[in-house]
Amino acid sequence: MSQDADVLVLGGGVIGLACAHYLLAEGRSVRVLEAGRVGAATSWGNCGTLTPSHAAPLAAPGMVGQALRWMLSPSAPLYVKPRWDPALMRWLAKVAGRCNRRDWRESGLAKGALLKYSRALVEDLVYGHDLDCGFEAGGLHYVFRSERALEKQRRDLPLLEELGIPARVLDAAALAADEPALRPGMAGSVFFPGDAQLRPDRYTAELARIVRAGGGVIEEGVRVTGLERGRNGIEAVQTSEGRRTGARVVMALGAWSTEFAQMLRLQIPIQPGKGYSITYDRPAAPPRRPLVLKERSVCVTTWGDGYRLGSTMEFSGYDDSLNRARLDALERGAGEYLLEPVGPAKREEWCGWRPMTWDDLPLLGRAPGFNNLFLATGHGMMGMGMSAGTGRLLADLVTGRATAIDPAPYAPARFAG
Repeated sequence: MSQDADVLVLGGGVIGLACAHYLLAEGRSVRVLEAGRVGAATSWGNCGTLTPSHAAPLAAPGMVGQALRWMLSPSAPLYVKPRWDPALMRWLAKVAGRCNRRDWRESGLAKGALLKYSRALVEDLVYGHDLDCGFEAGGLHYVFRSERALEKQRRDLPLLEELGIPARVLDAAALAADEPALRPGMAGSVFFPGDAQLRPDRYTAELARIVRAGGGVIEEGVRVTGLERGRNGIEAVQTSEGRRTGARVVMALGAWSTEFAQMLRLQIPIQPGKGYSITYDRPAAPPRRPLVLKERSVCVTTWGDGYRLGSTMEFSGYDDSLNRARLDALERGAGEYLLEPVGPAKREEWCGWRPMTWDDLPLLGRAPGFNNLFLATGHGMMGMGMSAGTGRLLADLVTGRATAIDPAPYAPARFAG
């Protein structure tokens, strides 16, 4: 029986497009199915940073107490909307159970390995395929107002050093000299020279361009409605535009993966973590590099023609309403650090769902119990930064090639049972 493609990729965000590109490079025919427009969901409104510096998992020693103080405040960096949600409660309990040094280090080493691998591959893609996406490799600052918070951050540096991720602590004077956009009185920063940035919307658009140029088919406005299971795995994918078939299926549906996993009785413990951003015209004197304003958990990115504040984590299910308290908290937090915290004109307020796993690692590889279904989901806040590494690793696993990094920490089978 003829197939629509060697590989069907479900989801046209940054992860699905990266997987499609690397599969095409291995000589496979690929068809991407996207419910809306490519890159228009979670891949759209993030801050576009490529950050091996973010290897440390969210579930850190001492995080439980901090989270309890934050989670009931609508404007705090972490907010849990009060409601009855047993799945979320179980998920949060798993996260809490990992707030210890052993699990933190284990996840951090795996997370950092993929981020570092992907960071190098993104640069190869940008220059190898002439991607017009605002890529800049100028590093990133974690900025601190408090000496105590800066000293606490130093505890993560041995983990990054173990991964070969360079970091340099700057005192107040050195930070002020490097970043004149900051207000006086900052305590200092941790500078990560290996981090980079790009425009996420342009990056996904450029990935779609090279997928099509490589012979891939991208169907937009085609919603996946069901999966037909047969003796050897997925026989066909049901869509709003009819059945689609492929010898292999890659599920790259982000925060929506859980819905389809339930149809197949797969264990995919993903919760939708809602993030926010505000995009402006570029200020007169914007930051020279991406910044993370650590005490307020606000990310700041400047591009040639724009400026964005982003971050926060909200667990409110799939509620797509914009929470004014959380948007205002971004601007208020930026105002504590920056001389010019917002741009002269606001272009867009945005929210989107990150696919969060309780061990802060994605699911990459063959789905347990299926010969032809592969998962590429659960990247949390790191989808942009892990995109190329995920695509390369997934293509290697599908085609049986040796992988450049150990895929075991990301295996979906770790959640089976």
